[in-house]
Amino acid sequence: MPVTDHQRLAADPGLSAWVTASAGTGKTHVLTDRVLRLLLTDCLPERILCLTFTRAAAAEMAIRLHGRLGAWASASDEDLRFDLMELTGHKVDDEKTRLARRLFSRVLDTPGGFKVQTIHSFCEALLRRFPLEAGLAPHFRVMDERQAKDVLNLALHKVLQEDAQQSKPLAADLMALIDEGTFRKILTDISVDRAHLQMLLDSPEGITGLQNKVYQTLNLVPGENEASLLQLACRDGKFEGPELQNIAAAMSKGGKIEQRRGQIILDWLSRPADRIKTFDVYLAAFFTEKGNGKPYAKPLTKKTMAIVPRGPKTIKNEVTRLEALRHQLNATRVAAATELLLAITAKLIGCYGLEKQRQALLDYDDLVLKTGALLTGGTGADWVLYKLDGGLSHILIDEAQDTNPEQWQVVRKLAEEFFSSENTINGVDNSYNVPARTLFAVGDVKQSIYSFQRADPSAFQSMQHHFSTKAIAAKQRWQPVELVRSFRSTPEVLAAVDAIFADPDARDGLELGSEKDIGHIPNRVSDSGLVEIWPTVSPEKVHSEEAWTPPTKQNYHKTPEARLAGRVADQIANWLETGEMLVSKGRLLAPGDILILVQRRATFVEAMVRALKQRRIPVAGVDRMVLTEQLAVMDLIALGEFLLLPDDDLNLATVLKSPLIGWDEDRLFELAHKRNGSLWEALCLRQESNAYRTLSQLLAKVNFALPFELYAELLGAGGVRRRILARLGPDANDPINEFLNLALAYERDHTPSLQGFLYWLRRGETVIKRDLDQGRDEVRVMTVHGAKGLEAPIVFLADTVRVPEMNPTLLWSDGLDNETIPLWAPIRTMEEKTITQSRQRAAIDRDREYRRLFYVALTRAADRLY
Repeated sequence: MPVTDHQRLAADPGLSAWVTASAGTGKTHVLTDRVLRLLLTDCLPERILCLTFTRAAAAEMAIRLHGRLGAWASASDEDLRFDLMELTGHKVDDEKTRLARRLFSRVLDTPGGFKVQTIHSFCEALLRRFPLEAGLAPHFRVMDERQAKDVLNLALHKVLQEDAQQSKPLAADLMALIDEGTFRKILTDISVDRAHLQMLLDSPEGITGLQNKVYQTLNLVPGENEASLLQLACRDGKFEGPELQNIAAAMSKGGKIEQRRGQIILDWLSRPADRIKTFDVYLAAFFTEKGNGKPYAKPLTKKTMAIVPRGPKTIKNEVTRLEALRHQLNATRVAAATELLLAITAKLIGCYGLEKQRQALLDYDDLVLKTGALLTGGTGADWVLYKLDGGLSHILIDEAQDTNPEQWQVVRKLAEEFFSSENTINGVDNSYNVPARTLFAVGDVKQSIYSFQRADPSAFQSMQHHFSTKAIAAKQRWQPVELVRSFRSTPEVLAAVDAIFADPDARDGLELGSEKDIGHIPNRVSDSGLVEIWPTVSPEKVHSEEAWTPPTKQNYHKTPEARLAGRVADQIANWLETGEMLVSKGRLLAPGDILILVQRRATFVEAMVRALKQRRIPVAGVDRMVLTEQLAVMDLIALGEFLLLPDDDLNLATVLKSPLIGWDEDRLFELAHKRNGSLWEALCLRQESNAYRTLSQLLAKVNFALPFELYAELLGAGGVRRRILARLGPDANDPINEFLNLALAYERDHTPSLQGFLYWLRRGETVIKRDLDQGRDEVRVMTVHGAKGLEAPIVFLADTVRVPEMNPTLLWSDGLDNETIPLWAPIRTMEEKTITQSRQRAAIDRDREYRRLFYVALTRAADRLY
């Protein structure tokens, strides 16, 4: 079937469809076409809900829809009929063309606008509509990541303070198991899984029930501990005491090592009262690495076996018993550690919830969880669903593979009545045979790369089965559609992708539960492409210097990162200088045609941006930046610290040399050399200087002006922004604007003071997320996650040999009733079978996502892939 027919089938408003769309197959185009065809059935725009994964995707779809509808409103009759026939697959009558012309104004006049939203914005709108039913304050605010981190840190501080006043502080027991760095990593993992933990803690059994489930998952009786297991295991009758006594006596006549191990057994058997205390020593007689390793391959010598023929069997029985006991002991240790962590976590999540409630705040997880609870809870939920049923007829879900379980719960509840017997034919347009309600989802398991947001690719398939079962049971039209024809990439690029994933091991994780090959059908059959594999850049041998050797040599350019960045930059510079043709576009290659992708933001990104700037190649910078590490912001912070403490000579020197004042080394040296007193006192003697006038005027304002007011005036009418941009370039605009936004946000949530603002700013790691897909003619350097949904004629994959290393601290194991239960082992030697299996599954899932990440990176390339 031609691709146009596949797309037309997916966009058919007369059926519910589940679309699997490989990269570059026109997913957004199909979504747009389906909405247009729904509108052509005279469906009101407000009855259509499109849920997208990002705001950028929502904006892109809205732009496409308004563009098509605007074109219809002004097109000639002939052009409009042709466009509608291409869209629907059949000729349309005059009534349909008249409707098409009216749709643009209808959409513009829709109350609240056409609903193309992210799942979070939809949930926020729903909660604002029904705040009392959701148990929320009507004036609630949604926190950004920085605010959420601040509130979580405040909750943690309160929990630790209250815990320290208890007779048995939980934190003290926890810190006895781990160091501060591990504690912070655990908190990070907990924050990622907070929504899942919150649901478990909100169950009727609460924290006690969850802790009991931990014991059951580890095959333990709740309350069973290390002491009770050891007491039972060390009793006579639990092991072959007389036989072990004979074997140990024979071993004491053997070699030196065997004598030592035999003596350990004799000592342990002869002192029953000390058996528990010396149990770890006893293990060393049977296992390597002081009892923590594997059983000895040859536990007995031939001489000893001749004396006690039953010795090997007895030793084997004891080793089997001790191995099982070791796993049980580790299980109790894991259970105790997990119980401790969950107790602190429950307090932290509870306190965090109270802080949010006190300030009428919600985080992004709350939006989804509160909406899920609103739609599933009792009579209030019935009222909400009744009101919504009158407002929603068609749901479309974009990037469905990235929808997490809590978000799927919201979608399931919204679509619960879509497949009922009341979902009859609309009757407005019999030629379309449109049901009253339809569900449409489009996604691709191969592109599921957001596990850190709890996206689960298997949920995409399970939801497909769930909805298809309901549709078939209701005797409604349901159609799975697969889009494999790529409109983006050249045949050479697609052939490389298919070849890479032809190996079943490489394909593991891309097609869950499917043995078929990854195959793409190129649409650009007449266009030529290119795939180049460059040699891996390895570290050079560096001769070690003596510790006292002066650091006079610059070795940065010898690092693999700098050498690779230089080679890529040289290649780009050569293209731009020689006028490289981009044949598919029929024009010369431009910087904006190039995309450089990495796995994560590390030293290579900085090296790449630096190399491009050194060659005067326009570069968009990086898609994420830490605000306090930006030079423009560091200068503004230095100015604020001067206003608080003018006598800090080094800080004042920084301000004088910054673009705020603009002094050079000679002028600063002239002021500082042979001065009496502080640098500020020396500057006060030069009252005619522009530096003194500027700084003294600011000092006169600092006690009265709020932080935002002070900096806004300085950067606006004061002209400082122009001076910063003149030195640092236009990229400094983003951090400056974010700095002002934070100053305003700080004044809204805190008592405004310059000292408080600077402390708050330094304490939190504010990250700016920049949208690099803005049509600027610059080279883009991005992570693969940031480039999801983007494409470029030329793509460099510069970071392809790093293997995944990150393992979660908090592991999840399958418990009873299909629940997943959290487990935590502070150290690896403490792990037992259940948690080891959970870690292995986590590693398998991590590697599968790593391969999907590679697929996403490869398929960003349209013409050339390096």
